[in-house]
Amino acid sequence: MQKKVTVVGAGNVGATAAQRLAEKALCEVCLVDIVEGVPQGKALDLTEAAPIERHDCRIVGTNRYADSAGSDIVIVTAGIARKPGMSRDDLLATNMKIMRQVVTEAVRHSPHAILIVVSNPLDAMCHVALEASGFPRERVVGMAGVLDAARFRAFIAMELKVSADNVQAGVLGGHGDTMVPLPR
Repeated sequence: MQKKVTVVGAGNVGATAAQRLAEKALCEVCLVDIVEGVPQGKALDLTEAAPIERHDCRIVGTNRYADSAGSDIVIVTAGIARKPGMSRDDLLATNMKIMRQVVTEAVRHSPHAILIVVSNPLDAMCHVALEASGFPRERVVGMAGVLDAARFRAFIAMELKVSADNVQAGVLGGHGDTMVPLPR
């Protein structure tokens, strides 16, 4: 049985997540967004690129959470983006409402899924998703550590003019100003 992953939010981050999943042929991909035509168009673009990328992943773009039913994983990228001069805390009120709505709908159609939260401010959104889902904490995770560690490694590699493959580094703490870089 093929796994199914839903990506909620068809903006840059969501579309890129859907693209990576499809190109690796890891699962069936369902791309959900509230803007009519956007997830459908991005799914079509990814499907048309499949022969070039040599995969046959099924990709669906939709405005209906019902189409995401039975997902094994739901990746939430939905929310407003931070604008110049805006702090992560400024995003909190708006993105909390969005997160509650998204998680409520996703859980209604995929009650056994694992939630991966990408929306900002990440740590707070993970907590909102945990509460809204009613899931045990093991099924609601944020992806910041991977992203932050990758960014850190990339910046070190750029500064040292070496391949990022040759750099090992990590980060601890929350996704934000309190993060602690660990170069070794």
